[in-house]
Amino acid sequence: MDKLFDLDKIIELRHTLHKYPELSDNEILTSERIATFLSQYKDTEIIRGIGGNGLACIFKGQKQGPSILFRCDLDALPIEEINDLDYKSLKKGVSHKCGHDGHMAIVAGLADLFSKKTPEKGQVVLLFQPAEENGQGAFRVVNDKKFKKIKVDYAFALHNLPGFPKGEIILRDGTFAAASKGMIIKLTGKTSHAAEPENGNSPVIAMTDIIKQLNDLPKKEGYFSDFTLLTIIHAQLGEIAFGTTPGNAVVMATLRTFSNDDMERLTKQSEFLANKIAKKHKLKLDISYVEEFPAIVNNNEMVKIIESAVITAKLSYHYKATPLRWSEDFAHFTERFKGAIFGLGAGEKQPQLHNPDYDFPDDIIETGVKVFHNIYQKIVNFY
Repeated sequence: MDKLFDLDKIIELRHTLHKYPELSDNEILTSERIATFLSQYKDTEIIRGIGGNGLACIFKGQKQGPSILFRCDLDALPIEEINDLDYKSLKKGVSHKCGHDGHMAIVAGLADLFSKKTPEKGQVVLLFQPAEENGQGAFRVVNDKKFKKIKVDYAFALHNLPGFPKGEIILRDGTFAAASKGMIIKLTGKTSHAAEPENGNSPVIAMTDIIKQLNDLPKKEGYFSDFTLLTIIHAQLGEIAFGTTPGNAVVMATLRTFSNDDMERLTKQSEFLANKIAKKHKLKLDISYVEEFPAIVNNNEMVKIIESAVITAKLSYHYKATPLRWSEDFAHFTERFKGAIFGLGAGEKQPQLHNPDYDFPDDIIETGVKVFHNIYQKIVNFY
């Protein structure tokens, strides 16, 4: 495998991407770097501006066959890097702390491989997706006219997972990662002088009631079928003004479930409670949502394909008993195409994702390329 693609060149690319991270919807230079890298390969089609800053690189096969998509993500996080690296992030307060630089490197490695060994059948679509971290990118990509013109039969992705042995493959039938969304509740009453609170309508009691009742909601028996979590992440009451009784409040919460049905129930129950409390206290209520991620539900047949690819590569693997609690927007692909996502162990002592000292390990790039390539081989063998 190491002779089929230039690992040193791919590692160099990963380090460059790491030095120049960009946040969701701002991945302009990252996309340019990827496009420039891919342009060295002849007989490929590069489609840019998909879902924003996304791009796809298509390798056509010699014969008719399936269209297989391999997806990675372009964006970084608003986290200051504390690592002392030769390729340390040069952008203050922004860094690749989820390993998307490594994911891009793996898919770029796949491009290098297919440039040397043309696909036998069908086509390979290498997708570099924008805005994964804010939950917007995948949805925009699958609804983009440019993407809809690309025939896709199967879709695959991976995510590196600290806490697991390096190079180990983590599989799961059904739900791989949780659904989640950010809920913003705004309460509006009436300000007054702090000496005359009776002349206003403070949302303070309503705010505390909402926080308590939302916090208790997932614990109620019989409401939900599986893991359900609601985390209050922020609350603000009025302004810092000792002469004023507050007239507004904001409560923010993250809703998280293993099932999309439970997410719908949790959302409806949360809205019901907030409306009931706001009405009781005669407050105006506004509810909105951000960063909405459906649960990723793997196609079990495709998971078996991945398992077979891993066995052929003589790699270690295991099936995870429960889904991952964090979310990933690859769900928008598995809802439309036969597909699955799998985990790639990043090391048992590796700092966790989104930690300021995390860094994607270069020595698992080859494993990722190998598994993706074997997945392609397994599928085209059926045709």
